[in-house]
Amino acid sequence: MLGVVLAAATTAAVALPVQNVFASFKQGQSGPEVAAIQEQLLMEGYDIGIPDGVYGARTVAAVKKYQASMGLAADGVIGNFTYKKLMGKEMPSRRSLNSNRSYGSSYGYGSSTARALISTAYDYVGVPYVFGGTTPWGFDCSGYTQYVFRQMGIEIPRTADAQYYAYPKVSSSELEPGDLVFFETYEPGPSHCGIYIGNGQMLQAGSSTGVTVSNVFSGYWGAHYIGAARVL
Repeated sequence: MLGVVLAAATTAAVALPVQNVFASFKQGQSGPEVAAIQEQLLMEGYDIGIPDGVYGARTVAAVKKYQASMGLAADGVIGNFTYKKLMGKEMPSRRSLNSNRSYGSSYGYGSSTARALISTAYDYVGVPYVFGGTTPWGFDCSGYTQYVFRQMGIEIPRTADAQYYAYPKVSSSELEPGDLVFFETYEPGPSHCGIYIGNGQMLQAGSSTGVTVSNVFSGYWGAHYIGAARVL
């Protein structure tokens, strides 16, 4: 009899779904993968504010809009199908998710000045690139960084090279949100710049994209990265 009970228990255990606890991303969860989802939604043109890694009401609303645009059930929950559609890859099998936890500081927005700076910088995502542009009607790279810092009451030089040489340098391993990151593009030396926002990402005014979120260390920008400077 005991053997029958043990066999039944073993069969029941095998039948349990392995990932039933983390089968979706939904409101109340937080973590780096939630932040990655938020960044992708932002790059797709959905307003989620600062990607803080917290799956809150604003993220739910953005997910619903995305799902509706894709012809999916707009429930605000990211299951396997929505995740693959949005992120272009399979749902990760292991995730570090927490409920009711502030994730902002561990994601890299610890300084209140940096948080305010980055929040301001996000306000201009989508503004077109204009060579020589220094206003929200159109920015070039250094016009954008100068304008954002000016909103914080901080004056920095006008051009990318002047910004690079004006402040102490920091290594890539010591980057903090709010640092300026620099690239060598059409001429020797620093000729492009952006604002580091954490997690290897920056906000920058690109000539082909306007103000957008980009990866500092991969693709085109990774190949042209030359360093960073700290203003804050």
